Amino acid sequence: MRSSFIHLWFWVFVFVSCSDTEEVPSPSIKVLNAIAVPSHFPLITYPTENSFTSERWALGKKLFYDARLSIDSTVSCASCHKQEKGFADNLSLTPGVFGRAGVTNAPSLANITYHPYYTREGGIPTLEMQVLVPISEHNEFGFNIVEIESRLKNDNTYQEMAMKAYGRPLDPFVITRSISTFERSIISGESKYDHYTQGKSILSSEEEMGKALFFGERTNCSQCHGGFNFTNYEFKNNGLYENYIHQGRYRLTQKDSDLALFKTPSLRNIGFTAPYMHDGSIATLTEVIDHYNSGGRSHIHKSNLIRPLGLSNDEKKALVAFLHTLDDYTLLSNPYLSK
Repeated sequence: MRSSFIHLWFWVFVFVSCSDTEEVPSPSIKVLNAIAVPSHFPLITYPTENSFTSERWALGKKLFYDARLSIDSTVSCASCHKQEKGFADNLSLTPGVFGRAGVTNAPSLANITYHPYYTREGGIPTLEMQVLVPISEHNEFGFNIVEIESRLKNDNTYQEMAMKAYGRPLDPFVITRSISTFERSIISGESKYDHYTQGKSILSSEEEMGKALFFGERTNCSQCHGGFNFTNYEFKNNGLYENYIHQGRYRLTQKDSDLALFKTPSLRNIGFTAPYMHDGSIATLTEVIDHYNSGGRSHIHKSNLIRPLGLSNDEKKALVAFLHTLDDYTLLSNPYLSK
């Protein structure tokens, strides 16, 4: 199945890259779901007004990698979400236009289609709406979707692709819908752990020890990082600081009970997405485990799951080894996702 998927999308990639007329094969949604989505994953749900077509996907991919979406034409979606970093970044806070300091650590876009809401505060209900956030954010693209439309209106390739994809010229509707279509195709489910659960691979004794700790009551890791995507998407405080510069979900709701709460991230591809935490303040997985082993710092909203664990050095190493089994190396080299 997977080899068929890569073969199919290789030819999509070739057509998109090499055809003068931007002709792209159009596999049906049934084919996309049967081949692109791992068998142990839920099927992708598409909005009624933005069902999948390869024309929409191709347009969204082109826009995803286009720096003209930022005010100074230096930053694209891919600037913060690099394929070789699991569609995250290796900087604590990725700078935006004019070198403006980033606000939060860039999260991975892998399996973003399954998230019930977006941003670390969780205030955006759809991917289509989320596309507008980095565009308008002063410290990211620092631009306006209407001005992007004006900037690209004389680009004949974009206009032709927009008409094929949505039957209308390139406009804010087309830009946000097509980018979200491409982002929904960033699927990751071919890690060693996935193969282990399917009987295709075995774990080392150290990885088995880490797995037992991860899913056991002693650490309770899986209480927050459970399910096929290794997150429950809930908002928690993990005792990173006593006083937070970033206000977390409070920034959205203005409720005192939401101060310093952040959406629980997926642990998939965790080995590619360092540094960690909402502000990228922890450099390595070993340091992450050390943080949780210590029980974290005191905070009024710290989760009661965060407590001293008393792990030995061997147990901490085992947890790190298990977390690396969630890394999907095919994601980093999948040609249909590349620029």
